[in-house]
Amino acid sequence: MNAPDNVIAPFVPQIRLYAQWLEKKHGLKFADYQAMWRWSVSELEQFWATMWEYLDLQSPTPHTAVLAKNTMPGAEWFPGAQVNYAQQVLRHVHLAHEAGMLAVISDNERGQRRELSWPELRRQVAALARHLQAQGVRPGDRVAAYLPNIAETMVSFLAVVSVGGIWSVCAPDMGTNAVLDRFRQITPKVLIACDGVTYGGKDHDRIGVVKELRAALPSVQHVLLLQNLGGLSNPPDGADFAKVVAAGGDDPGFAPLWVPFDHPLWIVYSSGTTGLPKPIVHTHGGSLLNGMAHKNVHYDVGCSYEANSWGERFLWYSSTGWVMWNAQLSGLLSGTTCVIYDGNPGGTKERPDWGVLWRYAARERVTFFGAGAAYFTHCMKSGIDLSTIDGLGQVRALGTTGSPLSPEVQQWGTDQFRRIYNRSGQQRRPDIWWCNISGGTDAGAYLGGHRELPMVPGEMQCRFLGVAVEAWNEHGQPVVDEVGELVVTQPLPSMPPFFWGDTDHQRYLGSYFDMYPPGLGRRPGGGDADPTSGAVWRHGDWLKITPEGRCIIYGRSDATINRHGLRMGTSELYRAVEALPEVLDSMVVDLEYLGRESYMPLFVVLREGQVFDDALRQRLNAAVRDALSPRFVPDEIFQVAEIPRTLSGKKQELPIKKLMLGQPVDKVLNRDAMANPQCLNWYIDMAQRHLQTHPV
Repeated sequence: MNAPDNVIAPFVPQIRLYAQWLEKKHGLKFADYQAMWRWSVSELEQFWATMWEYLDLQSPTPHTAVLAKNTMPGAEWFPGAQVNYAQQVLRHVHLAHEAGMLAVISDNERGQRRELSWPELRRQVAALARHLQAQGVRPGDRVAAYLPNIAETMVSFLAVVSVGGIWSVCAPDMGTNAVLDRFRQITPKVLIACDGVTYGGKDHDRIGVVKELRAALPSVQHVLLLQNLGGLSNPPDGADFAKVVAAGGDDPGFAPLWVPFDHPLWIVYSSGTTGLPKPIVHTHGGSLLNGMAHKNVHYDVGCSYEANSWGERFLWYSSTGWVMWNAQLSGLLSGTTCVIYDGNPGGTKERPDWGVLWRYAARERVTFFGAGAAYFTHCMKSGIDLSTIDGLGQVRALGTTGSPLSPEVQQWGTDQFRRIYNRSGQQRRPDIWWCNISGGTDAGAYLGGHRELPMVPGEMQCRFLGVAVEAWNEHGQPVVDEVGELVVTQPLPSMPPFFWGDTDHQRYLGSYFDMYPPGLGRRPGGGDADPTSGAVWRHGDWLKITPEGRCIIYGRSDATINRHGLRMGTSELYRAVEALPEVLDSMVVDLEYLGRESYMPLFVVLREGQVFDDALRQRLNAAVRDALSPRFVPDEIFQVAEIPRTLSGKKQELPIKKLMLGQPVDKVLNRDAMANPQCLNWYIDMAQRHLQTHPV
């Protein structure tokens, strides 16, 4: 099914439509966007109340307040309201189908293109939801998925959350240990997994991993196996995914369960530098409200069957191991057709091809094309000429995140689309709009796009409405036109209420709220508040806010690895590397900075008598690849005498990272606080050599 081609959508910016609605409905008019933003973070209840109304969110019971308690953490949003993520998605079934719009279009490296209509989406969700209920899944039970970026994963998620279950997914390119580090913490009742994936032109069997997961997760009572590669048998205590979904006919009595606004929706993972990955809990209401507010208004992704955005098709390339999979999925909340691809966007190792996604987008008439910043860098470096791909003229927006997009790459993409638009034969069009966003798995996006503000390559156009972002200096003071710590001074509906299993909240508090004293900067609109209001959220990024309100991210201020848009804690890599008998100690740093490609060196201390040769180097790389993912294989490996440590024994990843970024040694390291200051000279010399070839 395809929507009529003879309708040309005006695509009036969604943020303009919201501003016009505010003025007409509430008499609110602002001199400029900066004034509008200040209102949104000073009058939090009024702003989020207007978003609830503007987005036409539904609840069978009224909320008694918008923000009943402004504390961080512990904010209470919309008490009394009941919502369900799946209910918001499925409310579009009739209107979207009547307009001829599809719910999901999918394809993969094997050319298995499929269309999922809105009624069929509802039917499959209902069938799987009934099956899960029959297997004993009740509200609050966790369902773990080991699935790729395919339509069945979206169906699985909607089925799980429609019955009040809590969803969590890992990508099939992750090894057994990395997956178990996550799923063991949440004790899932059901596991939904695939038999394998195709990536880079090769089939990768995952049945062995699935069996290992099943054996190591005693809480799992039922397994659903999706035969993604085909022809493989079911686990002895499992069921065939396709048969379960096919068995369900029309189910007019099916309706997603209404749950409280703060009912857990999914558990995602963002790793720190020590311990296991953090199992971050997000809520139905927070993910729904915050996600729609930002995707609709700031990403400018519209409903596919509304006249203003007729035929909208939203593609944001991602794996299920990246939170942008969740962002792609959120298109369904607004009745938007989601276009997804499972496979390597760069072709195969033998035949690199960075035109794969672009040709797919052209064939499917994609209007919004998003990917990690590293993807666009690869496209530029490959020398691809997008103007030779017929059909890209309908792309009106490019989205990026995962790491800062360099000015050079953004300018390259703009120039490419100038040629595409000029060749289309239409009247002159404005430059392609870049929706550069930044945020995290932790609480969603904070900074990003605005269709009607100036674009400066390498910068984000604004702070998002409702997100009280500031850059703070070392004294905890907000600064402008200076690099500082990114903090969020007021609560967001999307901030996680807790980490799973973190019963005393110490891990949660230590991750975001222990850097600044309670009350500092917490008054809405600016200034300090009572300490009982809690502390500001410290995110872990370096940020500069320009006098015009634009934003530049300068990379992570902590030691988390951020490779190609995927985060991984250094401790996970250490477990893999130090499991080798040859390795005594190790340290890794990631130099993602100012839009440059990630450079990640690994330092290893070997046992006496061991030789650092190509064979050992290959074993080290294989250990990382197998335990984590090929994306985290280091760029270089150095044998060192010692790993620098503090007196308390902590590896000094962040100071070494700062050294390699050109900061003076006396500004980043205190030798008196080191257990082994004698090892420092080697790292200083190495950093100087690196800077000679990679100047900041």
